[in-house]
Amino acid sequence: MQKKIHTEKAPGAIGPYSQAVEIDQLVYTSGQLGIDPVTGNLAEGVEAQTRQALENVKAILAAAGLGMERIVKTLVFIKNMNDFGAVNKIYAEYICGDVLPARSCVEVAALPKGGLVEIEVIAKK
Repeated sequence: MQKKIHTEKAPGAIGPYSQAVEIDQLVYTSGQLGIDPVTGNLAEGVEAQTRQALENVKAILAAAGLGMERIVKTLVFIKNMNDFGAVNKIYAEYICGDVLPARSCVEVAALPKGGLVEIEVIAKK
Protein backbone atom coordinates (compact mmCIF):
# COMPACT_ATOMS: atom_id res chain seq x y z
CA MET A 1 0.00 0.00 0.00
CA GLN A 2 1.29 3.45 -0.90
CA LYS A 3 1.62 6.13 1.74
CA LYS A 4 1.92 9.85 0.95
CA ILE A 5 4.76 11.67 2.74
CA HIS A 6 4.33 15.40 3.30
CA THR A 7 5.95 18.09 5.43
CA GLU A 8 5.59 21.85 5.65
CA LYS A 9 9.39 21.98 6.17
CA ALA A 10 9.92 21.46 2.43
CA PRO A 11 8.28 23.20 -0.51
CA GLY A 12 4.89 21.89 -1.50
CA ALA A 13 4.41 20.18 -4.82
CA ILE A 14 4.05 22.61 -7.73
CA GLY A 15 2.10 20.08 -9.77
CA PRO A 16 0.01 16.91 -9.48
CA TYR A 17 2.49 14.88 -7.43
CA SER A 18 3.53 14.17 -3.82
CA GLN A 19 6.69 15.32 -2.05
CA ALA A 20 7.36 11.62 -1.52
CA VAL A 21 5.65 8.25 -1.39
CA GLU A 22 6.44 5.18 0.66
CA ILE A 23 5.85 1.66 -0.61
CA ASP A 24 7.37 -1.65 0.49
CA GLN A 25 9.80 -0.01 2.97
CA LEU A 26 11.14 2.36 0.29
CA VAL A 27 10.65 6.12 0.23
CA TYR A 28 10.81 7.83 -3.15
CA THR A 29 11.12 11.62 -3.07
CA SER A 30 10.13 13.88 -5.90
CA GLY A 31 12.90 16.07 -7.24
CA GLN A 32 13.73 18.90 -4.87
CA LEU A 33 14.79 22.27 -6.16
CA GLY A 34 16.69 24.77 -4.05
CA ILE A 35 13.45 26.49 -3.00
CA ASP A 36 13.17 27.92 0.50
CA PRO A 37 9.92 26.48 1.93
CA VAL A 38 9.27 29.68 3.92
CA THR A 39 9.66 32.23 1.12
CA GLY A 40 8.90 30.03 -1.88
CA ASN A 41 11.91 31.52 -3.65
CA LEU A 42 14.94 29.84 -5.17
CA ALA A 43 18.16 30.33 -3.26
CA GLU A 44 20.82 32.44 -5.01
CA GLY A 45 23.47 30.49 -6.93
CA VAL A 46 24.18 26.82 -7.48
CA GLU A 47 25.84 26.24 -4.09
CA ALA A 48 22.95 27.73 -2.13
CA GLN A 49 20.41 25.90 -4.30
CA THR A 50 22.22 22.59 -3.77
CA ARG A 51 22.30 23.09 -0.02
CA GLN A 52 18.60 24.04 0.06
CA ALA A 53 17.61 21.12 -2.18
CA LEU A 54 19.41 18.75 0.20
CA GLU A 55 17.78 20.41 3.22
CA ASN A 56 14.43 19.84 1.53
CA VAL A 57 15.28 16.16 0.94
CA LYS A 58 16.38 15.89 4.57
CA ALA A 59 13.08 17.37 5.80
CA ILE A 60 11.01 15.02 3.66
CA LEU A 61 12.95 11.99 4.83
CA ALA A 62 12.55 13.14 8.44
CA ALA A 63 8.79 13.28 7.87
CA ALA A 64 9.04 9.62 6.85
CA GLY A 65 11.07 8.82 9.99
CA LEU A 66 14.37 8.51 8.13
CA GLY A 67 17.77 10.16 8.10
CA MET A 68 20.05 10.88 5.18
CA GLU A 69 22.09 7.75 5.96
CA ARG A 70 19.13 5.66 4.73
CA ILE A 71 19.48 6.91 1.14
CA VAL A 72 20.28 4.11 -1.31
CA LYS A 73 20.02 6.01 -4.62
CA THR A 74 20.35 9.66 -5.61
CA LEU A 75 19.62 11.35 -8.90
CA VAL A 76 21.06 14.84 -9.42
CA PHE A 77 20.01 17.08 -12.28
CA ILE A 78 22.18 20.13 -12.97
CA LYS A 79 21.71 22.92 -15.46
CA ASN A 80 25.42 23.21 -16.19
CA MET A 81 27.92 20.34 -15.89
CA ASN A 82 30.59 22.94 -15.09
CA ASP A 83 28.86 23.22 -11.69
CA PHE A 84 29.50 19.52 -10.95
CA GLY A 85 32.44 20.22 -8.58
CA ALA A 86 30.52 22.77 -6.53
CA VAL A 87 27.44 20.55 -6.32
CA ASN A 88 29.54 17.49 -5.46
CA LYS A 89 31.34 19.32 -2.64
CA ILE A 90 28.08 20.27 -0.91
CA TYR A 91 26.56 16.86 -1.65
CA ALA A 92 29.48 15.25 0.20
CA GLU A 93 28.63 17.30 3.32
CA TYR A 94 25.17 15.71 3.43
CA ILE A 95 25.81 12.24 2.05
CA CYS A 96 28.49 10.33 3.88
CA GLY A 97 29.13 7.03 5.58
CA ASP A 98 30.72 3.66 4.99
CA VAL A 99 28.32 2.72 2.21
CA LEU A 100 27.49 5.65 -0.04
CA PRO A 101 24.32 5.58 -2.13
CA ALA A 102 24.42 4.88 -5.83
CA ARG A 103 24.15 8.14 -7.79
CA SER A 104 23.51 9.51 -11.23
CA CYS A 105 24.19 13.11 -12.23
CA VAL A 106 22.97 14.50 -15.52
CA GLU A 107 23.02 17.88 -17.19
CA VAL A 108 19.59 19.07 -18.33
CA ALA A 109 18.45 21.82 -20.67
CA ALA A 110 16.19 23.42 -18.07
CA LEU A 111 14.68 22.89 -14.62
CA PRO A 112 11.39 24.16 -13.20
CA LYS A 113 11.35 27.77 -12.00
CA GLY A 114 14.77 28.36 -13.58
CA GLY A 115 16.51 26.16 -11.00
CA LEU A 116 20.17 25.25 -11.32
CA VAL A 117 20.01 21.90 -9.50
CA GLU A 118 17.34 19.34 -8.59
CA ILE A 119 17.86 16.28 -6.38
CA GLU A 120 15.69 13.23 -5.80
CA VAL A 121 16.41 10.18 -3.67
CA ILE A 122 15.26 6.70 -2.80
CA ALA A 123 15.68 5.69 0.84
CA LYS A 124 15.13 2.38 2.65
CA LYS A 125 13.29 2.04 5.95
